[in-house]
Amino acid sequence: MLVRTADLVTDARAAGTGLAAFNVITLEHAEAIAAGAERAGVPAVLQISENAVKFHGGRLSAVAAATTAVARASSAPLALHLDHVESVDLLRQAHTEGFGSVMFDASRRTYGDNVKATAEAVRWGHQRGIWVEAELGRVGGKDGEPPLDAHAPGVRTDPAEAAAYVADTGVDALAVAVGSTHAMTERTATLDHALIAALKDAVPVPLVLHGSSGVPDTEIRAAVAAGMVKINVGTALNTAYTAAVRAFLTEDPKSVDPRRYLHPAREAMTETVTAFLRLFSR
Repeated sequence: MLVRTADLVTDARAAGTGLAAFNVITLEHAEAIAAGAERAGVPAVLQISENAVKFHGGRLSAVAAATTAVARASSAPLALHLDHVESVDLLRQAHTEGFGSVMFDASRRTYGDNVKATAEAVRWGHQRGIWVEAELGRVGGKDGEPPLDAHAPGVRTDPAEAAAYVADTGVDALAVAVGSTHAMTERTATLDHALIAALKDAVPVPLVLHGSSGVPDTEIRAAVAAGMVKINVGTALNTAYTAAVRAFLTEDPKSVDPRRYLHPAREAMTETVTAFLRLFSR
């Protein structure tokens, strides 16, 4: 069933659990997320990033419609979220395509420009009933940017600055830099749990952890206990997907029917989704 991200975040925050948000690239991703949520018996967020939209020729409507259809047909509560949006034109499409939430990403800009652009995005979103997430600090590893050391000086989110940023922008949730990075294929990240707790105390809105694919289970549990609410996962699904396809084609290199290798790929992603959901909801 299709629900609102805002409601799922509110419920998770009140319960002291994590809400998992998984990236959708193909239809198989959406189907796997829905199936994993049904197996685990907990809600989830299906999120489509600006990079995924670019992969689909810059057209949001088709992948959004397919993902929405999967969510509506599922027995699990699933929300639709537009992620890492830098383009104002794409932001404007969130409302017409049925998204209940969007992450507007101005983190590459200077602090002042980030505040100004994000405040404008929040005003636009709130006028249309859209829940808006933003980012302060630098969670590296995004497509199109050089690698960024998650432990480099000036990268992590400062609590005092975060408090001012939330007050000046009016955002509904804040993605923070606390030691994780995007696109990690090994789960070796170490988070700053004291910083997470300080950020929780400093801002009145839910905290979001990006780059969670590279964070070990124990670190994720501790992060949720310290105050993280929305937990974003993307690369872990792609790792499972690709490994299953590679294994199938190694075993049967003459196979040409994509259904034969996409079936195990979708199942591998479903197992990954289920494992993360059970971890977050404990």
